[in-house]
Amino acid sequence: MHTAAFGFKRPVALLGSLTLFGSLVLFGGLLTGCGMEHSTLPATTSTLKPGPAYGEMRSVAVMQIRPGNVAVTPSGRIFATIHPMDGDHDVQLVEITGQNSYRAWPSPAYQTHAGRYGDATIDSPLGIFQDGHGGLWMTDMGIHLGKTRLWGFDIESGKLITKLELPAKIAPKGSFIQDLAVDRARGMAYLADIANPGLITVDLDSGKTTRFSQHPSLDAEPDVDLRIDGQAVQFNGQPAKVGVDPITLSAGGDTLYFGAMTGNSWYSVPTKLLRDDASHATIAAAITRVGDKPVSDGAETGPDGTHYFTNLNQHGLDVLTPDGKLSPLVRDERLDWPDGVRLAADGWLYVTVNQLDSTPPFNGGKDSGQPPYHIYKVWPTND
Repeated sequence: MHTAAFGFKRPVALLGSLTLFGSLVLFGGLLTGCGMEHSTLPATTSTLKPGPAYGEMRSVAVMQIRPGNVAVTPSGRIFATIHPMDGDHDVQLVEITGQNSYRAWPSPAYQTHAGRYGDATIDSPLGIFQDGHGGLWMTDMGIHLGKTRLWGFDIESGKLITKLELPAKIAPKGSFIQDLAVDRARGMAYLADIANPGLITVDLDSGKTTRFSQHPSLDAEPDVDLRIDGQAVQFNGQPAKVGVDPITLSAGGDTLYFGAMTGNSWYSVPTKLLRDDASHATIAAAITRVGDKPVSDGAETGPDGTHYFTNLNQHGLDVLTPDGKLSPLVRDERLDWPDGVRLAADGWLYVTVNQLDSTPPFNGGKDSGQPPYHIYKVWPTND
């Protein structure tokens, strides 16, 4: 029985091998007959690109208080202002330390506690900018103190570089000077006043300031509306019409880009004219319309001349390429008032989201915001 069983299995295995061999020979013959004897099958490599997809969103920070604007250093440190419209808090400037954590920066000593605002502490910060030379800069609108200041800190040590107070003729009462761009190589800062629409130029060494205003490019466009989820947004009981807000610099600092929040036009002007305090007529004649933009609170310009905008009306971010084409980057309900944007060295575009339309100035004196608020990063390229 053992011998018979053994003898029965071997021919079956051999038969299977011969059958497989015959099939391979037959398949090879068919290929030869079709003139395909030199063909090879394609490699079975994946066609999926590694890394994030275009428009992909990832969470960076989840916060119970509203972030204002964001800055990211080349080494990846993340800083944010706390929006003044969120009310009084014991921190005004923070470093993000994790998904659900942050710390007062550069130290608690610079933060205003229990509403005791003073010259030595931060009042109403909003715009924030890292200059690529180790400095972190911030606008302080001084809502409580009644004076506008520009702060500069050394990122590595946290020490104060400078604190400049803008004179009243440059930042008159009622100004809302929030966005900024800093050219550290030339020692210049550029600020935007949305309430008394104007561009302010500050010499960081001397403290000298100049102002360019009273030009149509700085004003809200009358036929452009701020509408979120189909509803017209009010500001202090009136239709929200907001002037020059986002401003950015070209990679070399030779060009300043700007536009009104409630406007669909993106403009440029040579910074040399602003630095040299050229005449109003000379500056006005040099302003060029770069292209279209959405209704936007924030903007960023990349090293290749690509512009990135928040899109308030459509819960999104948009991209204006150097060829003048405006297109969507992302549309997502989580972008509930995307405020500030900053492009990081690793290619990610960081964006703060703070439901600003639910704050008292936009909401009939009531705050209907629903925490948490967020900082996200979005992948802005197809590479």
